Amino acid sequence: MKHTSNINPRIVEGLYCEALILSDEVRAAFDLSGRIEETGTQEDAPRIALSCEALRTTTRMMHAVAWLLNHRAYFMGELSEFQLRRYGRLAPDFPAADPERLLLLSPQIRKLIAATEEFYARLLRIDRGWREVAPGAPRAIDQLRARLGSAVA
Repeated sequence: MKHTSNINPRIVEGLYCEALILSDEVRAAFDLSGRIEETGTQEDAPRIALSCEALRTTTRMMHAVAWLLNHRAYFMGELSEFQLRRYGRLAPDFPAADPERLLLLSPQIRKLIAATEEFYARLLRIDRGWREVAPGAPRAIDQLRARLGSAVA
């Protein structure tokens, strides 16, 4: 991967710092030890909504941080471009929050969930951007064949 306008070490570091802050906010917001009682012990639906969205949101941030760590490792020379392209991919169809469950949560929690979804969407756009091959650029197999052909000659 070349240092392109859509991704470079400085961008990755900035996004990584943002992800850590957002992840800490998520952890604090979904600290279930005290939050379940706040939803009301009589109602199961808000408790289930909080538990489900907590799991979905923390998993979303875990994937985002893992993607950023892979890119940091690449820029530090610890991963090859092949390894990064093969294993450092974000799931493009990660499920969004359930709109019905969101209605059962506090506005602050809904805002935080939306922030994690927006952050993940930004990473997806960046990921798609650097994975795209420029028009007319040789495919990886063509490059390999050319290298093998020049090594034999």
